[in-house]
Amino acid sequence: MPSMNPDDAPINDFAGTAVLLTRAGMGQAEPALQQKVLQVFLTMLLENGQLPRAICLYTEGVKLAAEDSPALDLLRGLAAEGVPVIVCKTCSDFYGLTDHLRVGVVGGMGDILAAMATAAKVITV
Repeated sequence: MPSMNPDDAPINDFAGTAVLLTRAGMGQAEPALQQKVLQVFLTMLLENGQLPRAICLYTEGVKLAAEDSPALDLLRGLAAEGVPVIVCKTCSDFYGLTDHLRVGVVGGMGDILAAMATAAKVITV
């Protein structure tokens, strides 16, 4: 249940949070279910105004920023709301996706570390 202030308006519990996406889905299940659960997670962040400080994509998570990703429109929506989406250059190069990325800023591990260091909390989903 979300935290509530005295006026019963939801508090953005993710405001100071860096969210690390290290997989092309969420959880341990079949890939289709992992992708569906991640889409629900991102949808709820966006629709409920639970905007994280940053979203960092590395290892297999960089696939989420590439064309044809089922999460692409949701990540674009979060980016449009001002959430920095940082995509690991080493990882996107490794997967051959650098020219196919459609959201976010390609950065190095230093950028991801900076996002983590300045966050009040860091979660990996």
